[in-house]
Amino acid sequence: MNKVIIPVDFSETALNAARFTARMLAGKKDTLVILYHHYDNEDDFDVVKNFMESLKKDLLLRGDTAVEYEMEMGGNLINNLELLAQSRKATLIAMGITGKSAFEQAVVGSKTLELADRKICPVMIIPPKAVFSAIKNVAFASDFNNVEDSTPAAQINAVLDMFNPNLHIVNVIPENNVSVTDEHKQGKDEFTAIFQNHSPEFYFIVMNDFHQALDNFVKDHNIDLLLTIPRHHSNESGLLRSTNTKKLAYHSSIPILATHK
Repeated sequence: MNKVIIPVDFSETALNAARFTARMLAGKKDTLVILYHHYDNEDDFDVVKNFMESLKKDLLLRGDTAVEYEMEMGGNLINNLELLAQSRKATLIAMGITGKSAFEQAVVGSKTLELADRKICPVMIIPPKAVFSAIKNVAFASDFNNVEDSTPAAQINAVLDMFNPNLHIVNVIPENNVSVTDEHKQGKDEFTAIFQNHSPEFYFIVMNDFHQALDNFVKDHNIDLLLTIPRHHSNESGLLRSTNTKKLAYHSSIPILATHK
């Protein structure tokens, strides 16, 4: 059974993420939704419980077939979620992100990105204005480097199996290097084997602006979900300083799925 954790608080961003995920999973009988709320004061217990009961009923009315919730007082939110994901063997964590101001990105967005950085399981980052229609087309942005060693095949296939979408694998090539290399061809063969159940299509886009290239591709191919593997470098402190993933997360109009090997 697929288990999807949705961290929620009283914010509209979190509620939108929960409702988006509920519609995304509606009717999937092999999927369990686990709502999670972290609170600091024992006096909040009754309010939190009522909130979670109400949200559970809402999601069931939206078509989810199985919904549970967990409430936890104290500790660190991200550490708690990591333990929950491990103990419940989560397939996915779905979480909202908001804010283009420096303050909102530091306080709200950093929690979502920190969670994605833990390499627990795939994390779906849902923009505040995202409106669910269907997951029919998924784009996977890849640099085609060390495909077999760097691609978390099991995690990605588990998510793809939930929706059975058209899979589009995209590589953006800088304009000063316009040729498709032997490495690209090898990567294409490796991706074809890894995602053999989803018959991927491949696109090589020549453009210097990585984000503009992906934005154009998303619009032109009616992409519903963008998948990325954040890269870690020795001079960076993880995903919070991973420029590409951070920009995608804050400025995308569709959900971003971040996952690691």
